[in-house]
Amino acid sequence: MSTSLPLHGTTVVGVRHNGQIAMGSDGQATMGDTVMKHEAEKVRTLYNDEILAGFAGSTADAFTLFERFEEKLEEYGGNVTRAAVELAKDWRTDRYLRKLEALLAVASNDRLLVLSGSGDVIEPDDDVLAIGSGGSFALAAVRAMKKHAPDLDAHTLVEEGLRQAADICIYTNHHRTILDLSSDA
Repeated sequence: MSTSLPLHGTTVVGVRHNGQIAMGSDGQATMGDTVMKHEAEKVRTLYNDEILAGFAGSTADAFTLFERFEEKLEEYGGNVTRAAVELAKDWRTDRYLRKLEALLAVASNDRLLVLSGSGDVIEPDDDVLAIGSGGSFALAAVRAMKKHAPDLDAHTLVEEGLRQAADICIYTNHHRTILDLSSDA
């Protein structure tokens, strides 16, 4: 599942596959049509390293969202779905948060979710999510690999999805940060 907001600047991919969970991003940060940084880290662990989160969009806005999401996780005892719904409600209705321009992707042992400022909390059907300007390219690559090479691990799927996006999307580079969780599934 990929979003189509006009976010120029990144690719984030999350995968749950064969009992593994991985999320990664490229490292390019742009300002207008200029590459400002090549090795930005846009994915991180939250809530005692039990949840992965990544962002596409404005960096300052993303850090605000990471903080707010982690507060919601604490408030709801690590319940990712409840924390996501409550953040999405706040994001949509709060005067300050409404102005944030970013998407948030989150992964836990039992959920992959995409959150947006319009109140969306979307769980993909196929345990693959991708956001950002290169998201559709990465999503297509990962779906094809899952279908034709089902024995690949989640980390490899994310890595190759990001590689394919970087070959196509001018706002995505080949520096990758990939984080892994073990899954109970």
